[in-house]
Amino acid sequence: MTFSEMNDEAGRDLARPFTPTHWSVVHSAAQTSSPQADAALETLCRTYWLPLYAYVRRQGHRPHDAQDLTQEFFARLLKNKSFAGADRQKGKFRSYLLGALQHFLADEWDKARAEKRGGRCETFSLDALEPEARYALEPSTDLTPDKVFDRRWAATLLELALRRLREEFTAAGQARHFDLLKPFLTSDAGPGGYDEVAAQLATSPATVAVAVHRLRQRYRAAVRAEIAHTVNSPDELEEELRGLFG
Repeated sequence: MTFSEMNDEAGRDLARPFTPTHWSVVHSAAQTSSPQADAALETLCRTYWLPLYAYVRRQGHRPHDAQDLTQEFFARLLKNKSFAGADRQKGKFRSYLLGALQHFLADEWDKARAEKRGGRCETFSLDALEPEARYALEPSTDLTPDKVFDRRWAATLLELALRRLREEFTAAGQARHFDLLKPFLTSDAGPGGYDEVAAQLATSPATVAVAVHRLRQRYRAAVRAEIAHTVNSPDELEEELRGLFG
Protein backbone atom coordinates (compact mmCIF):
# COMPACT_ATOMS: atom_id res chain seq x y z
CA MET A 1 0.00 0.00 0.00
CA THR A 2 1.41 3.41 -0.96
CA PHE A 3 1.10 6.68 0.95
CA SER A 4 -1.61 7.76 -1.48
CA GLU A 5 -3.57 4.55 -0.93
CA MET A 6 -3.26 4.93 2.85
CA ASN A 7 -4.56 8.48 2.54
CA ASP A 8 -7.54 7.28 0.52
CA GLU A 9 -8.23 4.65 3.19
CA ALA A 10 -8.10 7.33 5.88
CA GLY A 11 -10.72 9.30 4.00
CA ARG A 12 -12.95 6.25 3.80
CA ASP A 13 -12.53 5.67 7.55
CA LEU A 14 -13.69 9.20 8.29
CA ALA A 15 -16.61 9.10 5.88
CA ARG A 16 -18.05 5.62 6.36
CA PRO A 17 -21.19 5.19 8.51
CA PHE A 18 -20.85 4.27 12.17
CA THR A 19 -20.84 0.47 12.44
CA PRO A 20 -21.17 -1.82 15.47
CA THR A 21 -17.91 -1.88 17.46
CA HIS A 22 -16.77 -3.64 20.63
CA TRP A 23 -18.80 -1.67 23.17
CA SER A 24 -21.87 -1.23 20.97
CA VAL A 25 -21.93 -5.00 20.47
CA VAL A 26 -21.62 -5.56 24.23
CA HIS A 27 -24.25 -2.95 25.02
CA SER A 28 -26.80 -4.18 22.51
CA ALA A 29 -26.42 -7.78 23.76
CA ALA A 30 -26.43 -6.91 27.46
CA GLN A 31 -29.68 -8.71 28.23
CA THR A 32 -28.89 -11.87 26.30
CA SER A 33 -26.17 -14.49 26.17
CA SER A 34 -23.87 -13.66 23.29
CA PRO A 35 -20.42 -15.17 22.63
CA GLN A 36 -19.67 -12.14 20.44
CA ALA A 37 -20.48 -9.77 23.29
CA ASP A 38 -18.41 -11.81 25.75
CA ALA A 39 -15.42 -11.73 23.41
CA ALA A 40 -15.86 -8.02 22.73
CA LEU A 41 -16.00 -7.19 26.44
CA GLU A 42 -12.88 -9.22 27.18
CA THR A 43 -11.09 -7.40 24.35
CA LEU A 44 -12.06 -4.05 25.85
CA CYS A 45 -10.91 -5.11 29.31
CA ARG A 46 -7.57 -6.38 28.02
CA THR A 47 -7.08 -3.13 26.12
CA TYR A 48 -8.04 -0.60 28.77
CA TRP A 49 -6.88 -2.14 32.04
CA LEU A 50 -4.05 0.35 32.60
CA PRO A 51 -6.26 3.46 33.18
CA LEU A 52 -8.10 1.50 35.89
CA TYR A 53 -4.89 0.27 37.49
CA ALA A 54 -3.57 3.84 37.50
CA TYR A 55 -6.80 4.98 39.16
CA VAL A 56 -6.53 2.36 41.90
CA ARG A 57 -2.88 3.19 42.54
CA ARG A 58 -3.61 6.92 42.72
CA GLN A 59 -6.25 6.11 45.33
CA GLY A 60 -3.33 5.15 47.55
CA HIS A 61 -3.35 1.36 47.28
CA ARG A 62 -0.02 -0.43 47.31
CA PRO A 63 1.11 -2.17 44.09
CA HIS A 64 0.14 -5.73 45.14
CA ASP A 65 -3.22 -4.59 46.53
CA ALA A 66 -3.90 -2.51 43.42
CA GLN A 67 -3.10 -5.46 41.17
CA ASP A 68 -5.33 -7.76 43.23
CA LEU A 69 -8.21 -5.29 43.15
CA THR A 70 -7.94 -4.60 39.42
CA GLN A 71 -7.69 -8.31 38.63
CA GLU A 72 -10.67 -9.15 40.80
CA PHE A 73 -12.71 -6.31 39.32
CA PHE A 74 -12.21 -7.61 35.80
CA ALA A 75 -12.88 -11.21 36.84
CA ARG A 76 -16.24 -10.23 38.33
CA LEU A 77 -17.12 -7.91 35.48
CA LEU A 78 -16.60 -10.63 32.91
CA LYS A 79 -18.13 -13.42 34.97
CA ASN A 80 -21.26 -11.59 36.18
CA LYS A 81 -21.97 -9.64 32.99
CA SER A 82 -22.75 -6.62 35.15
CA PHE A 83 -22.58 -4.40 32.08
CA ALA A 84 -26.26 -5.27 31.64
CA GLY A 85 -26.98 -2.45 34.07
CA ALA A 86 -25.10 0.16 32.06
CA ASP A 87 -27.06 3.38 31.51
CA ARG A 88 -27.83 3.66 27.82
CA GLN A 89 -28.03 7.44 28.21
CA LYS A 90 -24.41 7.41 29.36
CA GLY A 91 -23.22 4.58 27.21
CA LYS A 92 -19.53 5.28 26.83
CA PHE A 93 -17.41 2.35 27.97
CA ARG A 94 -15.03 4.74 29.72
CA SER A 95 -17.80 6.21 31.88
CA TYR A 96 -19.30 2.82 32.65
CA LEU A 97 -15.97 1.24 33.52
CA LEU A 98 -14.89 3.95 35.95
CA GLY A 99 -18.29 4.02 37.66
CA ALA A 100 -18.28 0.24 38.03
CA LEU A 101 -14.77 0.32 39.50
CA GLN A 102 -15.70 3.04 42.00
CA HIS A 103 -18.68 0.97 43.12
CA PHE A 104 -16.51 -2.13 43.41
CA LEU A 105 -13.89 -0.36 45.51
CA ALA A 106 -16.52 1.09 47.83
CA ASP A 107 -18.51 -2.10 48.40
CA GLU A 108 -16.08 -4.96 47.89
CA TRP A 109 -12.79 -3.77 49.37
CA ASP A 110 -12.85 -5.91 52.53
CA LYS A 111 -13.84 -9.06 50.67
CA ALA A 112 -11.35 -8.55 47.86
CA ARG A 113 -8.52 -7.81 50.30
CA ALA A 114 -9.24 -11.01 52.27
CA GLU A 115 -8.86 -13.26 49.24
CA LYS A 116 -5.54 -14.98 48.82
CA ARG A 117 -3.38 -13.52 46.06
CA GLY A 118 -3.53 -15.79 43.01
CA GLY A 119 -6.58 -17.67 44.28
CA ARG A 120 -9.11 -15.78 42.21
CA CYS A 121 -10.81 -16.78 38.98
CA GLU A 122 -8.57 -15.06 36.47
CA THR A 123 -9.65 -14.16 32.96
CA PHE A 124 -6.27 -12.73 32.04
CA SER A 125 -3.22 -12.09 34.15
CA LEU A 126 -2.01 -8.61 34.92
CA ASP A 127 1.37 -9.98 35.96
CA ALA A 128 2.40 -10.50 32.35
CA LEU A 129 1.37 -6.91 31.55
CA GLU A 130 3.82 -5.46 34.10
CA PRO A 131 1.28 -3.08 35.65
CA GLU A 132 3.60 -1.43 38.16
CA ALA A 133 6.38 -0.92 35.63
CA ARG A 134 3.95 0.83 33.31
CA TYR A 135 2.38 2.84 36.12
CA ALA A 136 5.85 4.01 37.14
CA LEU A 137 6.11 5.78 33.78
CA GLU A 138 3.29 8.13 34.82
CA PRO A 139 4.58 11.66 35.46
CA SER A 140 4.53 12.69 39.11
CA THR A 141 1.60 15.10 39.48
CA ASP A 142 -1.05 16.20 41.96
CA LEU A 143 -3.89 15.14 39.67
CA THR A 144 -6.90 13.46 41.23
CA PRO A 145 -7.47 9.74 40.54
CA ASP A 146 -10.27 10.66 38.11
CA LYS A 147 -7.97 12.97 36.13
CA VAL A 148 -5.21 10.35 36.12
CA PHE A 149 -7.72 7.86 34.73
CA ASP A 150 -8.78 10.26 31.96
CA ARG A 151 -5.18 11.09 31.04
CA ARG A 152 -4.12 7.43 30.94
CA TRP A 153 -7.24 6.58 28.93
CA ALA A 154 -6.36 9.22 26.33
CA ALA A 155 -2.73 8.07 26.25
CA THR A 156 -3.83 4.45 25.76
CA LEU A 157 -6.03 5.44 22.81
CA LEU A 158 -3.15 7.30 21.17
CA GLU A 159 -0.74 4.41 21.76
CA LEU A 160 -3.18 1.94 20.19
CA ALA A 161 -3.75 4.17 17.18
CA LEU A 162 0.00 4.62 16.69
CA ARG A 163 0.54 0.86 16.95
CA ARG A 164 -2.18 0.22 14.40
CA LEU A 165 -0.64 2.75 12.04
CA ARG A 166 2.82 1.23 12.29
CA GLU A 167 1.38 -2.22 11.61
CA GLU A 168 -0.20 -0.88 8.42
CA PHE A 169 3.08 0.61 7.24
CA THR A 170 4.97 -2.56 8.13
CA ALA A 171 2.49 -4.68 6.20
CA ALA A 172 3.02 -2.37 3.22
CA GLY A 173 6.81 -2.78 3.50
CA GLN A 174 7.25 0.83 4.63
CA ALA A 175 8.23 0.47 8.29
CA ARG A 176 11.35 2.61 7.75
CA HIS A 177 9.23 5.35 6.19
CA PHE A 178 6.98 5.32 9.23
CA ASP A 179 9.86 5.52 11.70
CA LEU A 180 11.34 8.50 9.87
CA LEU A 181 8.03 10.36 9.54
CA LYS A 182 6.57 9.57 12.98
CA PRO A 183 8.30 12.49 14.81
CA PHE A 184 6.34 14.90 12.60
CA LEU A 185 3.02 13.59 13.89
CA THR A 186 3.34 15.74 17.00
CA SER A 187 5.65 18.54 15.90
CA ASP A 188 5.90 20.81 12.89
CA ALA A 189 9.03 20.92 10.80
CA GLY A 190 10.86 24.22 10.75
CA PRO A 191 12.67 25.62 7.71
CA GLY A 192 14.57 22.77 6.11
CA GLY A 193 13.07 20.36 8.62
CA TYR A 194 12.29 17.74 5.99
CA ASP A 195 15.68 17.88 4.27
CA GLU A 196 17.38 15.15 6.29
CA VAL A 197 14.47 12.73 5.97
CA ALA A 198 14.22 13.47 2.26
CA ALA A 199 17.88 12.60 1.84
CA GLN A 200 17.45 9.32 3.72
CA LEU A 201 14.45 8.37 1.58
CA ALA A 202 16.09 9.60 -1.64
CA THR A 203 13.22 11.95 -2.40
CA SER A 204 12.41 15.66 -2.21
CA PRO A 205 11.39 17.68 0.88
CA ALA A 206 8.11 18.51 -0.89
CA THR A 207 7.34 14.81 -1.22
CA VAL A 208 8.11 14.28 2.46
CA ALA A 209 5.78 17.16 3.37
CA VAL A 210 2.96 15.48 1.44
CA ALA A 211 3.73 12.16 3.10
CA VAL A 212 3.60 13.78 6.56
CA HIS A 213 0.26 15.38 5.74
CA ARG A 214 -1.13 12.01 4.69
CA LEU A 215 0.33 10.30 7.76
CA ARG A 216 -1.42 12.80 10.02
CA GLN A 217 -4.70 12.14 8.25
CA ARG A 218 -4.26 8.42 8.69
CA TYR A 219 -3.36 8.88 12.36
CA ARG A 220 -6.51 10.92 12.99
CA ALA A 221 -8.56 8.18 11.36
CA ALA A 222 -6.86 5.54 13.51
CA VAL A 223 -7.57 7.52 16.70
CA ARG A 224 -11.23 7.86 15.72
CA ALA A 225 -11.41 4.12 15.05
CA GLU A 226 -10.02 3.31 18.50
CA ILE A 227 -12.45 5.66 20.22
CA ALA A 228 -15.33 4.20 18.21
CA HIS A 229 -14.72 0.84 19.86
CA THR A 230 -15.67 2.35 23.23
CA VAL A 231 -18.90 4.20 22.37
CA ASN A 232 -22.35 3.43 21.01
CA SER A 233 -23.03 6.19 18.51
CA PRO A 234 -21.47 8.87 16.29
CA ASP A 235 -22.57 11.57 18.77
CA GLU A 236 -20.70 9.84 21.59
CA LEU A 237 -17.66 9.50 19.33
CA GLU A 238 -17.57 13.25 18.75
CA GLU A 239 -18.15 13.90 22.45
CA GLU A 240 -15.21 11.68 23.41
CA LEU A 241 -12.97 13.41 20.88
CA ARG A 242 -13.83 16.80 22.32
CA GLY A 243 -13.58 15.66 25.92
CA LEU A 244 -10.33 13.72 25.73
CA PHE A 245 -8.38 15.88 23.29
CA GLY A 246 -10.04 19.30 23.56
